[in-house]
Amino acid sequence: MPNWLTILNAEVISCTLCPRLVIYREKVAREKRRAYRDHEYWGKPVPGFGDPNARVLILGLAPGAHGSNRTGRPFTGDASGKFMYPVLYDTGFANQPTATDRDDGLQLKDLYITAAVRCAPPDNKPLPQELANCAPYLDREFEGLKCVKVVVALGKIGFDAYLNYSQRRGLLARKRDYLFQHGARYKMADGKTLLASYHPSNQNTQTGKLTRAMFLLIFKDAARLADA
Repeated sequence: MPNWLTILNAEVISCTLCPRLVIYREKVAREKRRAYRDHEYWGKPVPGFGDPNARVLILGLAPGAHGSNRTGRPFTGDASGKFMYPVLYDTGFANQPTATDRDDGLQLKDLYITAAVRCAPPDNKPLPQELANCAPYLDREFEGLKCVKVVVALGKIGFDAYLNYSQRRGLLARKRDYLFQHGARYKMADGKTLLASYHPSNQNTQTGKLTRAMFLLIFKDAARLADA
């Protein structure tokens, strides 16, 4: 891992900028879910994960209370990850289709995963100020991950987080020209391509709003665009 990323991740993990999120993530880690009673929860902000030379970046919402907040790695140990990692494996971005804990041997190739907010929020709904507090970490990731060509935004909050980043850099005059819908694709002023996908949450995958075939197409498209 490059030095800038080691430093950034250490700062992320020790962050206490959002009192509401600190209280919630620690309460969840103490009380636990019955199924994970014997697990030691991470209970801290979750740093990004993946290949520092990645050409594709996944921008999610936030850690799940009993997923990443328990395991300390994005999309690891919850239903969203169980849906996503097999697709990443099938499209060549992951060396295995499972993600259970930080020591399970999972490696990402040409892919980096991060989130708009690094702490598990109540009801998966971060407040605007919490998103703003986390934004500088996202800015530093984008500045450091110099090979990224494609950003896959999972859900509208991730999509908006990338538009806000582009605005902060002076690359975007107005957000209303960019509508979030599954499969939407936008060429950005910095040359990157923004791909939008429904979030692989239980709510979306169990209802059929997001199917495996739909999700697979997103990452096949991302791989193709990265090679273009």
